[in-house]
Amino acid sequence: MIIKPKIRGFICTTAHPVGCAQNVKEQIQYVKDNTPAQKGAKNVLILGCSAGYGLASRITAAFGSGANTLGVQFEKEPTERKTASAGYYNTVAFEKEAKEAGLYANTFNLDAFSHEAKDVIIKEIKEKMGKVDLVVYSLAAPRRKDPDTGEIYTSTLKPIGKSVTRKNLNTDKKIVSDLTLEPASEAEIQGTIDVMGGADWELWMSALADADVLAQDVKTTSYTYIGEQLTWPIYKGATIGKAKEDLDRAAAAISEKLKASLNGSAYVSVLKAVVTQASSAIPVMPLYLSILFKVMKEDGSHEGCIEQVHALFKNELFDDSALTLDEDGRIRMDLKELRPEIQSKVEALWDKCTTETFEEMSDFKAYQEEFYRLFGFGLKGVDYEAEVETGA
Repeated sequence: MIIKPKIRGFICTTAHPVGCAQNVKEQIQYVKDNTPAQKGAKNVLILGCSAGYGLASRITAAFGSGANTLGVQFEKEPTERKTASAGYYNTVAFEKEAKEAGLYANTFNLDAFSHEAKDVIIKEIKEKMGKVDLVVYSLAAPRRKDPDTGEIYTSTLKPIGKSVTRKNLNTDKKIVSDLTLEPASEAEIQGTIDVMGGADWELWMSALADADVLAQDVKTTSYTYIGEQLTWPIYKGATIGKAKEDLDRAAAAISEKLKASLNGSAYVSVLKAVVTQASSAIPVMPLYLSILFKVMKEDGSHEGCIEQVHALFKNELFDDSALTLDEDGRIRMDLKELRPEIQSKVEALWDKCTTETFEEMSDFKAYQEEFYRLFGFGLKGVDYEAEVETGA
């Protein structure tokens, strides 16, 4: 079939397999071209491996330090009439490239929050990898099923204590208007912590440790975003912020256990704002990202997922020098975004943004291009008029 993008709100319901493969190849080439790490992990488990920062982690590990990679994803498979999700095609493309390079690469399509997923992955590690020396936790989901009780936890994007009004960009209608978010209830706060906090990361690390599949000096990291004043009302001072506090708690608890038994370590890595399927769904972020792209591209400091993760692995996780940590022990990869001169320019443009001016005040075109690339569209060298197989 000939596949075209079909946008519904902040989701594209189609994905282009050839375009997704090209996107993966371009990220692989970036890692190869930019001084791959001379040392690094050799057996890596990526929880949430199919897109965004998780995919970039897998590519960086495999093609930066020759790592074997095992991934967990929850992606839609293709049918005769419908395409698969972009993450599915990304993984097919990555596995092909990794295996051609002589690297072990396997992926399981499972509910990563379940006990079943942990059992399957532990069995695979024992049979095919031995022990893993890096675990990347990069899961993004709106809800989570408790593996013991069966209770469904649901996350919300709401402020705490009082309502918050912020500018918001409707990317479909290209309208900038005020959006008011009502404060979360205690139940909504707790639900967000249960989904987006550190509980499942802890369960995974405990299961892996108990099964004796973690290597000496093992490292694990979970990804997060904090932002600055423009985004704090929906991050730092909101339900997501409480979940992030719990992520910090989990990192400390995991690190303490790993240090005692394996001389291991656990870190929360704070990454910069990028276009992902998750960030495009968060109020305020499309407008913020559009402006940020304009400012950071003009400054020459713009980075995407692969640039951020490559630097994280090469310069932080697997470098002998001191880590770039904040007062809470997080690795900070977002410092270029947070420079006062960058944020002041973003705020000045933010204040001037209206429906009539936002395309001039921002780089909305770049935002759209990045969004379409997530689903395999807009890649150079891809014939989007050609018939392609969905893979069903």
